[in-house]
Amino acid sequence: MTIDLFVTCVNDALFPETGMATARLLERLGHTVRFDERQTCCGQMHLNSGYPKEAIGLVRRFVEIFEGAEAVVAPSGSCVAMVRELYPRAAEWAGDHELAERARGLKVYELSEFLTGVLGLEDVGAYYPHHVTYHPTCHAMRLLKVGDAPLRLLRKVRGMTLVELPQAEGCCGFGGTFSVKNPETSAAMLADKVRAVMDTRAEVCTAGDNSCLMHIGGGLSRLRSGARAVHLAEILAGTEASA
Repeated sequence: MTIDLFVTCVNDALFPETGMATARLLERLGHTVRFDERQTCCGQMHLNSGYPKEAIGLVRRFVEIFEGAEAVVAPSGSCVAMVRELYPRAAEWAGDHELAERARGLKVYELSEFLTGVLGLEDVGAYYPHHVTYHPTCHAMRLLKVGDAPLRLLRKVRGMTLVELPQAEGCCGFGGTFSVKNPETSAAMLADKVRAVMDTRAEVCTAGDNSCLMHIGGGLSRLRSGARAVHLAEILAGTEASA
């Protein structure tokens, strides 16, 4: 299968290793990964902040780039939720019904749901000798309904001890511009999440979105907890040879 990688702007700018890990993983599984350098931001920040006209231009650009792709995979439940759930709505709000239909035809997947749901895999041959806890991100859990797909993948990782995160379904408090507009509330939510991570005594907190991991990782770092944030793709891309 030829898979188009949508790396997302956060990963491109701040966490390029996540995009590279996603490509390595998919190629190790026998697929061809294609990266179109014309891709830009999905427009989620613009739409969520009340700039629909600016967002619709990015919606149109994304559709033009990825329309017709066999599969588009992104290591971000947040951005995939934007494309799958909000693109058609945004296009309808803009009065562009043709664009809405084209957006509905896109085949865009979050990494864990693609691996388990499309490829039918749980064991991807990963090796990661650490104690790890998993934070389910809001968009992936509530909009995409990925369920336990990330956990099923993590349970098959060799050498790893998976530790249950208390009150796992609670939001970390990032929420994109929410954390900027509501810093006190965001910080309080983060404090709860960081305490839960630290209570597990895990070395690593993982998730499917680097936006959330940036928030959680910052909290863990400021407290000098010794724990760090690592994207799910980087864990799944690990092998015994690379450890």
